[in-house]
Amino acid sequence: MEGILPLYKEKGMTSHDCVFKLRKILKMKRIGHTGTLDPDVTGVLPICLGRATKVAEYITDAGKSYEGEVSIGFSTTTEDASGEVVEQKIVDRTFTRKEILEVLSSLTGEITQTPPMYSAVKVNGKRLYEYARQGIEVERPSRKVTIYSIELLDDREEFEGETIQFRFKVACSKGTYIRTLAVMIGESLGYPAHMSDLKRIQSASFSLEDCLTLEEVSKKLEEGTIQEFIRPMEAALLHLPKYEISDKLSEKVLNGSVLNIPEELTEVSGPIVVQDSKGTALAIYQHHPHKVGLMKPTKVLKI
Repeated sequence: MEGILPLYKEKGMTSHDCVFKLRKILKMKRIGHTGTLDPDVTGVLPICLGRATKVAEYITDAGKSYEGEVSIGFSTTTEDASGEVVEQKIVDRTFTRKEILEVLSSLTGEITQTPPMYSAVKVNGKRLYEYARQGIEVERPSRKVTIYSIELLDDREEFEGETIQFRFKVACSKGTYIRTLAVMIGESLGYPAHMSDLKRIQSASFSLEDCLTLEEVSKKLEEGTIQEFIRPMEAALLHLPKYEISDKLSEKVLNGSVLNIPEELTEVSGPIVVQDSKGTALAIYQHHPHKVGLMKPTKVLKI
């Protein structure tokens, strides 16, 4: 059994919990997830089975989409609903739809984020959440991320109350913290805020409609239909540029040969999928670091 199993991660579980349970259900060890989702977050978690674990990083590096809820009025230690209240400020004014849309628009494009203390980012070889649990505050490295779009999922014209909640949909690049985005939305409106709910609705080419819950995986396995829901490894690479080669050249690729960069891919800076005439991914190539006009394999897949 190999390929990509799009899993619906339920609330209260870590991504590692999902892998652990799937190893028991499917009775196989070679399983990996494609990017950590916090326990309180639900939604799309593509799982790589067997040889497909080789392409997990390319799903992790792809864009993601989420539906979330921001709560304006208080912030928390974790920037989500599970943390302790840090700052509270009663909302004593009414926000118009126009004001909120302007804030969302201002946060679209390339922005700079500082990861929350309760996150898996490493500083000096130690994860930030480990420092946080010990009550140690360390300097966190800021990072640039891209917000491709933010859509307000609320049709109100005015927002009022001591605390204000509204839902939004966001498409973003790898490394974006949606909890931090919720805090930034609040800051732009002049109030402490946190992310009160979050669901990942898309990861690379995988969406909610593709997903099975753990319970459904067990059921499909018993019915003998689980293979119908496992996508081929190539589905993890749909967002990457492709280079189709002849069957004669395929053997050289599988042996790790250096290739000439095709003219149409000379401007590509990232990974390139080299595939045969049937669309089977053979290897991942990148521009050669020292030899102009050539590209070398970083990962041979069909082994």
